[in-house]
Amino acid sequence: MSERINYIKYAPEAMEAMYNLEHYIARCYRERGSFERSLLELVKLRVSQINGCAFCIDMHTKEARAAGETEQRLYGLNAWRETNYYTPKERAALAWAEANTLIAGNEIDDVLYGETREYFSESALVDLTLAITTINAWNRIARSFGTEAGNYEAGNIAF
Repeated sequence: MSERINYIKYAPEAMEAMYNLEHYIARCYRERGSFERSLLELVKLRVSQINGCAFCIDMHTKEARAAGETEQRLYGLNAWRETNYYTPKERAALAWAEANTLIAGNEIDDVLYGETREYFSESALVDLTLAITTINAWNRIARSFGTEAGNYEAGNIAF
């Protein structure tokens, strides 16, 4: 796929707002301790897999490796429920991410909320949900405008 529109050029203020969200999310793992960077990259990768965003899959696979993720865990991510590679906290975050991505016609019930809250404080869960919401938005932007996959290098975007 080739790029249709350079969305950064045509909506710079909106993109600045998106980047500000990413800066906030980076502070969530660097300063606030809401979650680990590797967990954030797993969540971003899983959401991007669900949404079929090649650019974001490429980016977050590379960023996950840079954060210390193993090939086994990256390859198994789309079948995470069937493996023992992920911690209970990671499983809770992945279930929360899937529920907040596949939201149409699906309820985020009290059971899932309760299971997720076992591993995330109220503020950390809000932060995680903002990270999920943001990557869903990026996926939709990248897919709509044909952001080309394959050329991203880990660390290119400093958040």
